[in-house]
Amino acid sequence: MIEYLAGKADLYTALRELAAAEPEVTLEAVLAALRAGDPAAQAVAARLSSVDQGLLRAVMRRGRGLAAIEAEPQIRAFLAASDPAPLFLPEIASAPSLALLTRGELPEMPAFSDRAFDGWFAAQGVAYGLGTYGEPRSVYATDQFADAASPERRTRHLGIDVFAPAMTPVHAPLAGRVHQVTYNADPLDYGNTLILAHDAGGAEFFTLYGHLAGTLPGLLQPGDLVAPGQVIAHLGDWHENGGWAAHLHFQIMTDMLEQSGNFFGVGHAGLWDVWQGICIDPNLILRLPESRFTV
Repeated sequence: MIEYLAGKADLYTALRELAAAEPEVTLEAVLAALRAGDPAAQAVAARLSSVDQGLLRAVMRRGRGLAAIEAEPQIRAFLAASDPAPLFLPEIASAPSLALLTRGELPEMPAFSDRAFDGWFAAQGVAYGLGTYGEPRSVYATDQFADAASPERRTRHLGIDVFAPAMTPVHAPLAGRVHQVTYNADPLDYGNTLILAHDAGGAEFFTLYGHLAGTLPGLLQPGDLVAPGQVIAHLGDWHENGGWAAHLHFQIMTDMLEQSGNFFGVGHAGLWDVWQGICIDPNLILRLPESRFTV
């Protein structure tokens, strides 16, 4: 199995190919073989060990032709049959909104991390701005969004952004339990962050709410139960939300992988079929027409 990985810059693709060729091989067996090999093989083991092991297992599952996360089909079916409460009031679907695309479609739009964005957005005369799921974003093409397993940066957006004024209330779309309340303080991170856990008929999944106000810890603590429609947070302002214009980053995770208190907000384009299984389209909950995400 070492021959599939030796000398490869992109270990994700190599691991996928290995899993396709040897479906019974496990990640643990791969790492053990590499660690017992020569220094070059041990260096590959160190690269693989430095990234999220749950992500590597998901890559190997896709290599075998399986869903990236075993419970993904069950979670999708549960969401399709559910009746989510609105995330915002008034409901996004009943209010004017603008798709905030970042690849030149709105050349006059300042960056979301530019304070000039606030005035520009206020002048658009809409209640909500929407950032799209799956959009490639050049803002993420930096070392902060790289890892040792591949030279490829994570650039494809894994959530849906909803822009609205700071302190706009956020409502729980589904019944759940507070999994984590954290403050992710790195520049351009989530700032105040909430992760809820939900039960899909015995399969656990999670929703993430990033860029929140400092009111969050006073509203919820880990272990609290939440009901659909309950106010769970408020949109944060620049100083508390990671340094962004006020908005919510809303994301669904079918598995937390090996993350705690935070989660990847962007994924590799080359692993998009894997990431789509780990972080399924949040519009399964929002249920907005596709026209809301186009200019």
